[in-house]
Amino acid sequence: MHQLTKYFTVLVLCVVATGFAQTKVISIETDYPVSYATISFGDGQGIFADNEGSFYFTKKLYPDVDSLYISALGFKEKVIATVNFPKSIYLDIETNTLDEVVIRTTVNRKFKTETVKPYLDDDYYKCWLPTIESEIAVFFPNDDEKLKKITSILFPITLESRDWKKRKRSNADKRSFSTLFKVKFYDNDNGIPGEPLTYTNIVFRATEKNGDEFKLDVSEHDLIIPEDGFYVSVQVLGYTDAQGKLLPNKKYKEIKTNTGTVKIPTNFRPLLPFTDEIDDYRTYIKRVFIHGNSWVQFKKGNGIESSLLQTDLNNYGIGMTFNIYKDE
Repeated sequence: MHQLTKYFTVLVLCVVATGFAQTKVISIETDYPVSYATISFGDGQGIFADNEGSFYFTKKLYPDVDSLYISALGFKEKVIATVNFPKSIYLDIETNTLDEVVIRTTVNRKFKTETVKPYLDDDYYKCWLPTIESEIAVFFPNDDEKLKKITSILFPITLESRDWKKRKRSNADKRSFSTLFKVKFYDNDNGIPGEPLTYTNIVFRATEKNGDEFKLDVSEHDLIIPEDGFYVSVQVLGYTDAQGKLLPNKKYKEIKTNTGTVKIPTNFRPLLPFTDEIDDYRTYIKRVFIHGNSWVQFKKGNGIESSLLQTDLNNYGIGMTFNIYKDE
């Protein structure tokens, strides 16, 4: 009986393993996996690879997808047909986008630390519902020429109560989640996010235990604030397991209508609170799975359909801490 159970377990694991076609994205120069690569379907939808460069794709899950567009920071984009789909996809390094080495002497220099506080809110109706198709970027101006190094980014998040009637109570039980986010830093290109300030993959996992904000330590990346300011962006990659590994979930729902099938992006928790307490428009959005898609300022009149704009909630109020170094 014991051996029969063991055989059945192995059989089930084999069925599960072969139920998905796992593919790995690899750097052709280093033979290392390309973590969190973007897998676009060419129709405005897509998925992400995990930290090991792996993702799951089958025609059963995505029957109408004929080609995949594989991209990642610092690599050339590659197009792969879904017929005879390979187990490994190799990307070439984009040589003209390699990190520029900038040496800054900050060791043993005196500095003071300042904080830009995030804008927190626990009102469900003042929140952006994250989907993996959208990247949100927030602009931080630079007020003077002093040398400044970013040490942490403060992401405001909104928690939801399990019991709606108790949602305003601080001790109410919160809905659990474990969600992976990717963070990017861009320079200021005439008022829109421009070139990346670093090609290092920066991710964080948020859960309900983090409270109303997530503090991401970025001090090891040596991010110096440019003279014209910078943008920090965030995009949800998907839910994770208890160990923080990205799960192979389908990232959109298909709803059949009289005119055909409509794809609705899946919303992920936590919610991101927007604010009307910032005077100018510092928030930009971009659809990551549309090729050549440009950044759009989150503002009325820019073709954006959002209930947030109807109530003048124009900005995602990210905060940060940074060191200001004294002159030598």
